[in-house]
Amino acid sequence: MTSGSKIRRVREALGGVRLRAALLLALAGLLAAPAWALDLNELMALLAQRRSGEARFTEQRYVRGLDGPLDSAGVLSFVAPDKLVRRTLTPRPESMEVQGNVLILSRGGRTRTLSLDAMPELQGMMEAMRGTLSGNAPALLRYFKADVKGDAKAWTLDLMPTLPALAAQVRSLRLSGIGSDVRGIEMEFIGGDRSVMNIVPGPAGS
Repeated sequence: MTSGSKIRRVREALGGVRLRAALLLALAGLLAAPAWALDLNELMALLAQRRSGEARFTEQRYVRGLDGPLDSAGVLSFVAPDKLVRRTLTPRPESMEVQGNVLILSRGGRTRTLSLDAMPELQGMMEAMRGTLSGNAPALLRYFKADVKGDAKAWTLDLMPTLPALAAQVRSLRLSGIGSDVRGIEMEFIGGDRSVMNIVPGPAGS
């Protein structure tokens, strides 16, 4: 006949086993759970940590009627809050510099200066990039409806134009990144054209 003390010891031992099993299951659940999902403000705060940077890019532009993409490559640079420079090196040298509301285009030894105020659709596209790079949510929301997916390790920012002049030309933009680095920009245009840009942080030649 089993004594009461032995029964208690068996129950205590079983209780300890169950407790350890429960703790192990809880720990396994935490390890398997995805990282904390970002919302727009959290993503903007993450991006705002980087005040300047330089990166290399490759871009494929898919145009209706052409069999293959138009390829280009070059260097991007950004200085917060609003200076963005794109220097295309191939297939031919050209540059685009935006600071404030001024756009400067250079190609073949000729330079043209334009005001973004007169081109709200182009201004919206510039703000999509500058607003993301600087972590400026109000600038983005002035032109787009924003949807964030993912976490700090891998995120996407989908932008849908709300400005009629921009929506008449651009269907959507998707920016993707890792941490505070933007790694990709995809644009889909009204009519079927689209572009895909891959970005590698670091200066040219690194």
